[in-house]
Amino acid sequence: MDGVIGVLHRRLICAFRYSLQGLVACFRREEAFRLEVLLSVVLIPLGLHLGQGGVEKALLVAAVVLVMIVELLNSGVEAAMDRIGEEHNVLAGMAKDFGSAAVLLAMALAALVWGAILLF
Repeated sequence: MDGVIGVLHRRLICAFRYSLQGLVACFRREEAFRLEVLLSVVLIPLGLHLGQGGVEKALLVAAVVLVMIVELLNSGVEAAMDRIGEEHNVLAGMAKDFGSAAVLLAMALAALVWGAILLF
């Protein structure tokens, strides 16, 4: 049993390290992600303060975190497309546009959640 637990422990440590590397790389490379992190430093504590009860607090925080998650995925798509080639390609452009649209929808959802909770 110790062998299995040891392997799982090492795997979790490696996965956590790779995740941190991804966060750092995105923060260094993507201005939009840096801005979203800055906003989250303000909005997450504010959401925890303004939310009435656990569900509202969770929704306010989750909406902000979702924007960052989608931005990370969008940045991954952009990096993959750039790796394939820098020349203009219709499909690569569509993939980048789809990722950008996903970020826009996540931001709209965050605004809707915050507005619905704080204004009603």
